[in-house]
Amino acid sequence: MKTIMKDPVYSVPGKIISPQIPGQQVLKNKTTMKGLVYNGPGKIALTEIPIPIIIKQTDAVVKVIKTTICGTDLGILKGKTPSVKPGTTLGHEGIGIVESVGDSVRNFKKGDHVIISCITSDGTCEYCKKQMYSHCEDGGWILGNLINGTQAEYVRIPHADNSLHLTPAGADEDGLVMLSDILPTGHEIGVINGCVKPGDTIAIVGAGPVGMSALLTAQFYSPAKIYMIDLDDNRLKLAKEFGATDVINSGAEDAVKRIMSETKDGVDVSIEAVGSGPTFDICQNIVRPGGHIANIGVHGHSVDLQLQNLWIQNITLTAGLVNTNTTPMLLKTVVSGKIDPKKLVTHHFKLDDIMHAYEVFGNASKEKAMKVIIEMNN
Repeated sequence: MKTIMKDPVYSVPGKIISPQIPGQQVLKNKTTMKGLVYNGPGKIALTEIPIPIIIKQTDAVVKVIKTTICGTDLGILKGKTPSVKPGTTLGHEGIGIVESVGDSVRNFKKGDHVIISCITSDGTCEYCKKQMYSHCEDGGWILGNLINGTQAEYVRIPHADNSLHLTPAGADEDGLVMLSDILPTGHEIGVINGCVKPGDTIAIVGAGPVGMSALLTAQFYSPAKIYMIDLDDNRLKLAKEFGATDVINSGAEDAVKRIMSETKDGVDVSIEAVGSGPTFDICQNIVRPGGHIANIGVHGHSVDLQLQNLWIQNITLTAGLVNTNTTPMLLKTVVSGKIDPKKLVTHHFKLDDIMHAYEVFGNASKEKAMKVIIEMNN
């Protein structure tokens, strides 16, 4: 069983307290900060919480510059992730400046500008040696889940040498935030697992942030045709701007019928980027023999796998959690201008307005929201 060194917090009415650990680093003249704390299903609050400190000598403490809200955070708020306990600071994405490091950290120092990876990796366990960082035996997805996360002024990053990335001077900060999670997720779990290759016809079901990330990165591999399927015309319009060759509003027409009529016998790759039964059904009904279904979406309920139809079609079905092993490569493509993920950002908020940001992101269709950026107040 995985054992994670949790942040030393305990709750009392109205506040969260962190006991001081002798000999560890704290900020001079400041012991508390603002952070977005989960207090149980449907309950979050921006409150004063302790500034994190170095617990292990492989840790770093990062001053957060910008963070964002993920669909996974909305799932936590709805009670879909029981591993997140009341009193946990949410968030697993962001960029910042290293404030302090443990004695064993070699690759980073105070003042370095960094991308915070959504996945924590010790770099040494069996899974990390396979580049399956999402299953790290002393890490994985722990920020904003098993330990305090990034929707705060400061965050503690375990295994900093393997869980941070230096940012080049002059790079667009909004675009760098997308490298924390959604861009590598769309690329690795959608495009790479789906084995997208030149000349393919592919379909992405779900034009949210991760689906759009799959759309952007699929174009590295020169597919001949990219269908984007969603219920939101505004998002479909944006998908056309991002490179989709065809868009389908599945609320206005039968997406399966249209794709099967416009292709020989379906798509080479269908990418599920929502996490629902109906969207998974579309994917399994449009994949051609020898094709791939790549599931990115986070499913809170079971789906109806039509194995009686699929078994004879020689298809490959994949699903998974991002490993972030392609983040360094993606960073190069962003810096060079090959892709521009900052276009995914539609709204900006200050940390003091994070409760409103959750409302906007939670009503994305009405608010025409894609990704929201949360900037620290100072």
